[in-house]
Amino acid sequence: MEPEPPDTGTVIVVDDDAGIRTVVRQALVRAGHSVRTADSATGLWKLVDSGVGDVMVTDVVLPDADGLDLLPLVAERRPDLPVIVMSARNTLSTAVKATEKGAFDYLPKPFDLKELVRAVKSALEGRRRTAPAPSETPVTEALPMIGRSQAMQEVYRTIARVVPTDLTVMVLGESGTGKELVARALHDLGPRRSGPFVAINMAAIPRELIETELFGHERGAFTGAQSRMTGRFEQAQGGTLFLDEIGDMPPDAQTRLLRVLQSGEFTTVGGARTLRADVRIIAATHKDLRRLIEAGLFREDLYYRLNVVPVRLPPLRARTEDIPELASHFLGKAAREGLPLKSLDPSAIAWLQGRSWPGNVRELENAMRRLAALARDDVITAAACALYLDQPMERAVEPDAGASLAPDLARIGDQSLENLIARWLDVHVSNQPGFPADGLYDRLLAEFERPLLQSALVLTGGNQLRAAKLLGVNRNTLRKMLTIRGVNPRPGSG
Repeated sequence: MEPEPPDTGTVIVVDDDAGIRTVVRQALVRAGHSVRTADSATGLWKLVDSGVGDVMVTDVVLPDADGLDLLPLVAERRPDLPVIVMSARNTLSTAVKATEKGAFDYLPKPFDLKELVRAVKSALEGRRRTAPAPSETPVTEALPMIGRSQAMQEVYRTIARVVPTDLTVMVLGESGTGKELVARALHDLGPRRSGPFVAINMAAIPRELIETELFGHERGAFTGAQSRMTGRFEQAQGGTLFLDEIGDMPPDAQTRLLRVLQSGEFTTVGGARTLRADVRIIAATHKDLRRLIEAGLFREDLYYRLNVVPVRLPPLRARTEDIPELASHFLGKAAREGLPLKSLDPSAIAWLQGRSWPGNVRELENAMRRLAALARDDVITAAACALYLDQPMERAVEPDAGASLAPDLARIGDQSLENLIARWLDVHVSNQPGFPADGLYDRLLAEFERPLLQSALVLTGGNQLRAAKLLGVNRNTLRKMLTIRGVNPRPGSG
């Protein structure tokens, strides 16, 4: 007969489901722990007040209380008792609430028993640590992230752990996975929630304007600088600065950003006064920064400064079980925007779950908006999905090597912009060996910016202030872009 493993601490297990209590108890006993169980808050308090237990594992939903509401009370009576929360309410809100109310860890049901044992061991080792102070601002369920899949649970747990801190976060994931939603959740739930949230997309700003956009400039700093411009670092003081598509930042701007992150200070372009960068940095990219580093396109030291806590967002194809909830949410959103209220039947859900979704959640949202607008029946079927979502993209006439992208842009319709770019490059580069690749990035940028600027001016009747707000740029930046791209600031005037 094998000797029993040594007692490595007593664990209180609280759950009203007898089956879960039994399974958890058996796993903990095999790991060498003594276990005491309770099926309600009443039983929990008897154990807590008697001084029993070194770690507590409790469900959120108890027959006579909310397990999350009990956490501060347990901390008052037994400040040395770490609590691990387990819950079938596997949402970002639950994870954040558990952390803010002082939980040592949060485990969404169903969980791996080995993971539970590891969490208990970690709690026992860290019993002397001080639990985080409960937040004074309540967290509501109205959070922007949707999905209860196991892949999303890891995202929620990571967010919950870094929300109370000021650590720099790098959000990684394919285009359309919701990287900005993560950044906003970290800001809205964190200690800087009362400060501004300022976002800048590196891929959407001409390279020569990035430093001005980030740090601002003084009057007379360069030709056309008629007044002082406040940069994003200054605008975000006391809050959060979200650097989206950081992989597209040019080398010179990377060097200056690194200096700011190292020193916590910056100066405006053309300025002499040193300003303090009191901001939390959250960066995001869909690119493989390691490959960019190997290619000499991204600074390795900047990567380590930004990648303090990585949050990896799964593609939609890795979390297809979330599609029904996401699709329902987007159909409801479309209805609130004025489109007819629609729902999905089981065949439509199965059809949607069978797709690869290269555009991820953003593509799904656009698909739901299209179905809400075009499907005739209130209940959408698989046949309607195939009719309105599975139409092959029209192949454009192959242009000459020197042709412009503008005609294709004008015909884009419901096509994927990413597919359009890929097709255009394929036609102009792969099929045209003599195509001059030098300066291709700047040419593409100009091709996209020119019609974008023209359309913005047309939509706003030539009002540059409104056009700048529409595009999310400063008015001085818009003027420079108009000059650089040769766009008439007064559309229709010839």
